[in-house]
Amino acid sequence: MPHSNNFQHGPYSRSNPGERVSYPTFEAGPSIDSPAWKQVMAQVGTQLSRSNVKGVLFLNGHPFSDLFGAARLDEVGGLKRGYSRGISGLESLLALLRPATNGIGRGADPIHPPLINDPSTHEALDHLAHEVGNFTTAYVRTFEQGLCQEGTDSIPCERYVWSSVNHHLGRVEAAMAFIEFLQLWGTKRSLSNDDRVLLVAHGHAGQVLALLSNLVTSGESEARPRIFELLAKYWEACPQKERSVKQLEVLYQLLSEHRLLGGASVDMVTLGTPVRYGWDTDGFGRLLHVVNHRMIRADGKRWLSKMELPQTAWEMPYQTGGDYVQQLAVAGTDAMPDTPEMEQANIDFREIFEPYDGFERWLECTRRTTRCPKDGQCVLVEYGVQAIEEDPRQHLYGHGCYTQSRGMLFLAGEIAKGLYP
Repeated sequence: MPHSNNFQHGPYSRSNPGERVSYPTFEAGPSIDSPAWKQVMAQVGTQLSRSNVKGVLFLNGHPFSDLFGAARLDEVGGLKRGYSRGISGLESLLALLRPATNGIGRGADPIHPPLINDPSTHEALDHLAHEVGNFTTAYVRTFEQGLCQEGTDSIPCERYVWSSVNHHLGRVEAAMAFIEFLQLWGTKRSLSNDDRVLLVAHGHAGQVLALLSNLVTSGESEARPRIFELLAKYWEACPQKERSVKQLEVLYQLLSEHRLLGGASVDMVTLGTPVRYGWDTDGFGRLLHVVNHRMIRADGKRWLSKMELPQTAWEMPYQTGGDYVQQLAVAGTDAMPDTPEMEQANIDFREIFEPYDGFERWLECTRRTTRCPKDGQCVLVEYGVQAIEEDPRQHLYGHGCYTQSRGMLFLAGEIAKGLYP
């Protein structure tokens, strides 16, 4: 049943999700553009069309940034505070979380956050990351073409790159920017209450969607005015020509009057998004979570990940347990703000969003081993080992598999089955 959330943090439940979870094994299926591939994709397109889906948006960020949010862990504890003493393997694990030592981050990369959603950024990301944690322009075009085979109605597909400023303030600003984008995108399509829009978000872009769900709630929201108030306060303290408090006033009215996308229902899919912000299911349509998950527990609780030190530090490079970004980049992790004003605004938002702050609280959350959020359907997929362990930029510790063309047909099928049966 739909329920309001009011920007509360998601719970780290160890309970069996029961009928909400499925456990498929990844199969690449027919090769792209083969007759069999076209037939299956066309069927997906038919299912989406029957459900009045009028467009699909693919969201991702910078895949080679601080994916694990280790900067915040170092700020509040980590090695320099001595919390790791006496916990076998924790120092090795923290080294795998830091972009400077985990093989993912490189200062010489041509682009870094904050990113702008424009063609030049799309091109730069495609050249840098290809299909590892990145929905390339070619991927999106192929997906769109696949849906409209066999004379089915065309369903436009586009990509959106979020800023990748991965802390509370950055994600709030990203949610506001995405709302503006959605409204402009929707006005070109004359959407109505009977229509649907599908959003597919990789990794931390899913946190932006979780915030979006709380912002667009159809119920009463005590926290929503406070969110806008805090952001307006920060924007007034740090003015920039591309943003204004007037913009926030327009967005607040848009959301309060439920006019976003002409009243169309918004369905959301997350791919490897860590459990953090709670979902407010009063304001949008259907919700599906896809997670790269390998069952390696000895107790038979297949819906949970495994967090045992020092073994986890040994297993990560081999992707033994699946997606370690989804597993470990939970509450307490984040990038660090760049200025004192940003830090203060981030603290203000943290007081609303994050009840689990601090190194020891982060460790506590990881030991809950929660894979599935409380809301929505959850698909725990056995994707298998994606790339050689010597190059983490090829697999992102199990986090880079969702956006690859060889998995397009599988992902499309799971979305159609989970949201549009």
